[in-house]
Amino acid sequence: MTSTQWGWAILQLLLVVSFSYTEQLVCQQRGDLENPQLSKDGDIILGGIFYFHSSWKDRKDTYRHKPLALECISLNFRGFQYAQTMIFAIEEINNSTDLLPGISLGYKLYDNCDAITRSVRVTLALANGNEVVSAPTEAPCTRPAQVQAIMGGTSSSPCMAIATVIGPFHLPLVGHLFFLAISHYSSCACLSDKTKYPSFLRTISSDDYQSRALAQLVKHFRWIWVGAIRSNNDYGNSGMATFTETARQLGICLEYSVSFFRTDPPDKIKKIIGIIKASTSKVIVAFVSSMDTGVLIQELSYHNLTGYQWVGKIDSQTAEMDTHHILDGAIGLSIPKAHVNDMREFILDVKPLISSSNELFTELWETLFNCKFRQSNSSAENRRACTGHEDLTGVKNSFTDMSLMPKLINVYKGVYAVAHALHSILGCNETCNNKVQLDPLTILQHTREIHFKTKEGDEVYFDENGDPPAKYEIINWQPTENGIVDFVTVGLYDAYLPADKQLSLQPESVIWAENSQQVPVSVCSEKCPPGTRKVLQKGKPVCCYDCIRCAEGEISNITDSITCEQCHPESWSNERRDACVKKEAEFLSYEEIMGVLLTATALFGTCMTTVVAAIFFRYRTTPIVRANNSELSFLLLFSLTLCFLCSLTFIGRPSEWSCMLRHTAFGITFVLCISCVLGKTIVVLMAFRATLPDSNVMKWFGPAQQRLSVVAFTLIQVVICILWLTISPPFPFKNFTQFKDKIILECALGSAVGFWAVLGYIGLLAILCFILAFLARKLPDNFNEAKLITFSMLIFCAVWMTFIPAYVSSPGKFSVAVEIFAILASSFGLLICIFIPKCYVILLKPEKNTKKNMMGK
Repeated sequence: MTSTQWGWAILQLLLVVSFSYTEQLVCQQRGDLENPQLSKDGDIILGGIFYFHSSWKDRKDTYRHKPLALECISLNFRGFQYAQTMIFAIEEINNSTDLLPGISLGYKLYDNCDAITRSVRVTLALANGNEVVSAPTEAPCTRPAQVQAIMGGTSSSPCMAIATVIGPFHLPLVGHLFFLAISHYSSCACLSDKTKYPSFLRTISSDDYQSRALAQLVKHFRWIWVGAIRSNNDYGNSGMATFTETARQLGICLEYSVSFFRTDPPDKIKKIIGIIKASTSKVIVAFVSSMDTGVLIQELSYHNLTGYQWVGKIDSQTAEMDTHHILDGAIGLSIPKAHVNDMREFILDVKPLISSSNELFTELWETLFNCKFRQSNSSAENRRACTGHEDLTGVKNSFTDMSLMPKLINVYKGVYAVAHALHSILGCNETCNNKVQLDPLTILQHTREIHFKTKEGDEVYFDENGDPPAKYEIINWQPTENGIVDFVTVGLYDAYLPADKQLSLQPESVIWAENSQQVPVSVCSEKCPPGTRKVLQKGKPVCCYDCIRCAEGEISNITDSITCEQCHPESWSNERRDACVKKEAEFLSYEEIMGVLLTATALFGTCMTTVVAAIFFRYRTTPIVRANNSELSFLLLFSLTLCFLCSLTFIGRPSEWSCMLRHTAFGITFVLCISCVLGKTIVVLMAFRATLPDSNVMKWFGPAQQRLSVVAFTLIQVVICILWLTISPPFPFKNFTQFKDKIILECALGSAVGFWAVLGYIGLLAILCFILAFLARKLPDNFNEAKLITFSMLIFCAVWMTFIPAYVSSPGKFSVAVEIFAILASSFGLLICIFIPKCYVILLKPEKNTKKNMMGK
């Protein structure tokens, strides 16, 4: 509505209010009379407001002179259909003996041209009447209302104006009236507000239900990125507001939402076309009134904007305008089909109309048959003359089109609702009590409480908001081969069913835009597959996002996940990042090549030690064996065997007993081994010290003392190991941090102090042995064992010195392999350096295995 129209409406209301306060007790007519276009007397009068014309002549008022009356133009056949329906219902009730017997209903029908200002004027005329008052009277305004109810209001904005005037508005000379208004077409959700419109009822469902139904329909087809166009009036703005809120709750985003009115300048419509062209959404939700739709379709056709999936309220009136098939494939809601016997024939029976002298019927006849009466004031010059005997047979226009029958029946239901309320108030049985003073407020209350069925079986009642039950047919706009649009019912919507059962569809019956059989896709971003998560695009709605792959160790197993879930520590994400798979447990096993090689090496060392022991035992009486303390030699060979075997405890799945055994066995056996070597080194030193005059050193380090030293050195390591195992023993441990996709099964040290104490004690004995052997390296014998011990200790120390950094830096099972390698290398070093040269002499150089050769000089 233009600012001029609003100004005119507000001015009129202000004038009415101002006079109501200055002359509250004076009843007189103000302004020009407003005579009804159609009327009939009766005991009870019902009012009707329809748009017999759909537009008006534009004018520029200066407000310096009295504005001229609004001149309506563009005859609208639909308004006549609504009026004929109301007359049909009234005539049917008057001829009935069951409803209001003995009471005749009359009517006063006005043309509002679908304009708010005109609606206000005719509403006031219906409320106050048009009695001609020759002079002002001082009589108080106590006369009853002129009409008991008003039917009509073909669009929401005029109907709001009507409801405001007849609702809680202090009308001059009349008082505080509650006129009942029943609309058959005004679906704006705002009219359900009973604080603003207490006397408004309607027989068409509220747009609140329509908006929610459309949102559910859009969600059903997974259209989450849509455009929206609405009429810039109460119907469009209110309906779109509800749709937007419901869509937001359902996860639907609007790329754009634009409004227009049919009287807007062309530039604004072109701007909307530009927005549609630039958009990426393929679905457009429309809340556009029928008359605004014509303007929009015309502009869309000019720019050939086809291929869009339209969703909205569908009726045949829109189909008549879409000659370029812009809306083909549209899907939306429609009032359920209905039928009333004889009503179609009554509406199309135009013969009685011409017998009246009513100018409106004359205009209807001329427009309907494209002719002109001689006495008519019509400006058409080239039309043929009307005879008055024209026939509707073969005439096809909106007057003969009965596709809006469900909406016409809403008028029929409204009249019957008032009739049933009057029937109850007047206490009608066989007759009615004519003496009952009718009160508009009483009529309103009774009408709200009615609940009846029409003769066709349709239930009529109102909820607490004055709305009927919300039911819609879901209609698909399907073009046929001959170019005629076929409206196919593809589903139903019932707002009073449980939420999951409100919408029922047959999608296989739908033909989509561009005659496609596939459901259109309208999304801002494609769905994020499992293994990814949604990240919103900056500055865009929530439906626009990027799909980011889940990080390692995280998964998403649903489509369009907003987060990635962390896998359990014992699991890891697969390559697709859509499932957690159990991590591979890694440890040094006997089945893998490295484990097999180390096991074979350990067993080889054990066998080699056993062979050496067998050789020594076989030649135990020879000088070379006896000269080097054969008892310590056999004990050393035994300890070396244990060293080789203890390395096997490091291979295999760690367990509680294996973790405690591997480190303690290693520590004790190596100390036993080093103790024996240390004993042999001391024996060598003592032996040469004993050759000096007056030396009795050997009696202080004889066989008993040698055994005792070995036991003492070993016992210290045993005590360290016992303390370690008692206070904080090693235990099996799952290492999740070293590798992301593997679990390292290892033995935690428990007490790091205990572990390094064991190693430190071994190192201390090795260094002491190395120093003593180094001091004895130049002793004068042909077979100086001190040199061999020195070299073996050098190898031992070198191995364990390199072990520490290698052990710390080696990952997973390789740290275990490094420890095994150190054990085997140091064991082989002792075995080879100390015993192999002797075996060489025993087996290959027996001539040197003599006492004489051993004593030398």
